[in-house]
Amino acid sequence: MKIIVLTPHFAPDTAPTGTVITRIVTELAARGHELEVITALPWYRDHKIEKGFEGKLVRTEDTAWGRILRLHPFPTEDKRNIPKRALAFVGFSALAAAVGRKGARADIVLAVSPPLTLGVDGWLIARARGARFVFNIQDVYPDVAVELGVLSSPALIRSAHKLERFCYERSAAITVLSDDLRNNLAAKTSDPSKIHVIPNFVDTDAIQPAERENTYRRQFGLSGKRVVMYAGNVGLSQSLDMVIAAARKLAHHDDLAFVINGQGAARADLESTASDLNNVHFIDQQPIERLPELLAAADLHLVPLKKGLAASSVPSKTYSILAAGRPVIASVDPGTEIARLVEDSGAGVAVPAEDVSAFISALERLLSSPQELESMGNAGRTFVETWASPAAVAKAYEDLFQSLIAP
Repeated sequence: MKIIVLTPHFAPDTAPTGTVITRIVTELAARGHELEVITALPWYRDHKIEKGFEGKLVRTEDTAWGRILRLHPFPTEDKRNIPKRALAFVGFSALAAAVGRKGARADIVLAVSPPLTLGVDGWLIARARGARFVFNIQDVYPDVAVELGVLSSPALIRSAHKLERFCYERSAAITVLSDDLRNNLAAKTSDPSKIHVIPNFVDTDAIQPAERENTYRRQFGLSGKRVVMYAGNVGLSQSLDMVIAAARKLAHHDDLAFVINGQGAARADLESTASDLNNVHFIDQQPIERLPELLAAADLHLVPLKKGLAASSVPSKTYSILAAGRPVIASVDPGTEIARLVEDSGAGVAVPAEDVSAFISALERLLSSPQELESMGNAGRTFVETWASPAAVAKAYEDLFQSLIAP
């Protein structure tokens, strides 16, 4: 098959979605398919184009399996500036549509959302090149933006929902990460049968349990500490103020360190709030190759989402934490995918989203029981070893694509 993949991030960009899509492309290439990737120039880490990629609107790279077209994403360093971010999405999407519609006939166009505008691109490119359009939903927009209060104008919300339905109706298939996301989308399309659950994978070969006392700990002054870690985007979707509240209440434990590893729109405010605390460490986003070491350095990981988001967003970091053999506290809406995953696997504890009291109580209980932490970490590792591998996920996409183009 000739497959076109339209994605906002791709290696060497470090965004989690980019890591997943890069591996899926690699696996599909290994299965003998020709691929064309249309993506942005690397920009995720610092929200500006990385050195060595500046100076061009479009860069073309030939590969053994096809080619990569890297386009200018028109990034803004201030993630809170919603009008600028919206203009950046529109600019990137317009460029992607113009570039992607040119070329030989293809079989499949796989477009990744967010941003939602790439759904329109996927449909336009598929029409121009005789392909079937498959829409991959990583997070459900505009629902996430509405829940966060980022999108509050009734007129804009109505327009965004119209765009969402436009993309769903024109897709030959829609892929989502969980049953929660499938249920969310089922009421928004006239044909729910086109929605397929294909989870993101975790590479259990690359991420394995390892020693806690490692170079990451030594580099950032964490040796000998009990480390509670949040690693990921420090953005508007995460209720990281709870982490600061917990650190403040548990500040009398000299051997306890709270780590917030990552960058994002909420970090400056969090650093200001925690400026009087010695037990909170803010660490910049690390290169992707350090992920196994970073995960291993923690005694306990955190997955905190604000209320209402767990039904429209599935943090892929959860699977990586489990692969590293570390326990997790998930502060998410009860009964949602991540809550069920953590509880069913025995890998940790789920507490209601933004419930500070329940969050701190769970922290205190688990930190007082090293044996329980160890047991939970082992249970999580066992669970993900039987979960979807990169090859299995790629096979699921391949089967779906072949069913769409079958005579």
